Amino acid sequence: MGWIRFITTPPSTPKGVEKPVPESTVGVQYNTKWARSRPAKVAREVGVWGFMKPAIQIYGSPRVIGTDRLTDLEGPVVFAANHHSHADTSLLLATIPAHLRRNLSVAAGADYFFPNKVAGALSALFIGAIPIERQKLSKLSIENALEAIDSCNSLLIYPEGGRSPDGWSREHRPGAAFVAKKSGVPVVPTYIDGTGSILPKGKNWPSRSRCAVVFGSPMQSDESEDARAFAKRIESRVSELADEFSSGWWEARKKAHAGQTKDLNGPEAGAWRRRWALGPKPGAKANKPSWP
Repeated sequence: MGWIRFITTPPSTPKGVEKPVPESTVGVQYNTKWARSRPAKVAREVGVWGFMKPAIQIYGSPRVIGTDRLTDLEGPVVFAANHHSHADTSLLLATIPAHLRRNLSVAAGADYFFPNKVAGALSALFIGAIPIERQKLSKLSIENALEAIDSCNSLLIYPEGGRSPDGWSREHRPGAAFVAKKSGVPVVPTYIDGTGSILPKGKNWPSRSRCAVVFGSPMQSDESEDARAFAKRIESRVSELADEFSSGWWEARKKAHAGQTKDLNGPEAGAWRRRWALGPKPGAKANKPSWP
């Protein structure tokens, strides 16, 4: 039976020769081209209408502002949004106009959404996810994003690199701006409100709460600015959209003109002070102090 063992046993590596490491097919190296095929997009559209839209309506009753700014916009574009919850993607897939949503990929953390082939396939199929490394601007992450855009897909990116840990936004990383500059497509700044109360970080089941999304006018990069400067300009515009949601378009424009728009990053203070500065949670009693 030795000949059987000889056939089925892989050959050993000679001494002094480096053993080849098999190329990974998960994480940032997971191939999502198949998820941009027409059958996959049809399945995703069925999921949006059959599950995401009804679910976000039940749990969030979203208020949507600014879709008129996207009416004549043709893809591909980059949507750059603040990020508080896993409910953000469902909200955006349910509210982005259909002519842009049907060809939309979502930049998703490779470590979280693509840890294995099963999870990667589900993420790619149901939300159109493509794997992106969150901790660095890697070459493969950029290639994945540009490949999606080259396939005439718009791209949803959360420039903060992850969900907010405390309710405040974080400084934008340059990834979304770099991809937009490299591909020459416009950026749609997008402000999301309330999803942190629907599905907070660390929770697995949603609660009912009001939410909203505000789409801004498309932005183009100036040739004179680098990706970091463009990222800062996108971040400022998202802050202006937050003002537009809370106080109306006219007041927001006056604040922006006067340079009085507050950023969404919160005070540089301890965790309890940052939480207190957020104010009461939606639905909290007026006489209940908003301490952590």
